[in-house]
Amino acid sequence: MKTRDRIIHSATELFNDQGEPNITTNHIAAHLGISPGNLYYHFRNKEDIIHSIFEQYANHLTASFTPWRNGENNLQDLMGYLDAIFYLMWQFRFFYANLPDILSRDELLQQKYLKTQEQMRTTVFTLLNSLREGAFLTANQDDLPDLGHAIKMVVTCWIPFQTAQAANARITKALLYQGVLRVLFLLKPYIHPQATEQYQQLTQHYRQLTQSVE
Repeated sequence: MKTRDRIIHSATELFNDQGEPNITTNHIAAHLGISPGNLYYHFRNKEDIIHSIFEQYANHLTASFTPWRNGENNLQDLMGYLDAIFYLMWQFRFFYANLPDILSRDELLQQKYLKTQEQMRTTVFTLLNSLREGAFLTANQDDLPDLGHAIKMVVTCWIPFQTAQAANARITKALLYQGVLRVLFLLKPYIHPQATEQYQQLTQHYRQLTQSVE
């Protein structure tokens, strides 16, 4: 792995484990066993590193959420979308946990974030519409934008909401799988009768995951 990639990987790991506000470029360099000067050769400052991490986040968003294949109802496809939600919340949990603070101090990053969210608004609508056309959801097309917005709110706010419930609350995989279950719960009123069994299978699958991971 190239030094630049190692820096991004280690910074993400440290931000996730110890909290982004608690980590400096010196901490990242020490964790990698390189000099601060070597780190600054690749990145100007911590914000520059965060921009690169955000690019990875945005790329995962684009790659992970594509419309339903051939308009068909496919359990594995929907599970893939839900797994992608979990992966993003876990891999970039520091970003979700400190989102307002990170964006408030970096106008350029905020612009990138808003652009990404606008693109996701269209993507989520298209995805939900494909679920409707694939006979998984019965939602009226006019309701899809609000449903998509509600799902985005749950995903974006799940970590800060949970960590605010108790002092020194830990962000665990089990906690994030509970967030995935909340997304499924939002879909529950719109599940097509013929997809009820698949919905129940998905719910049971993620309930089991909350109990099998830490």
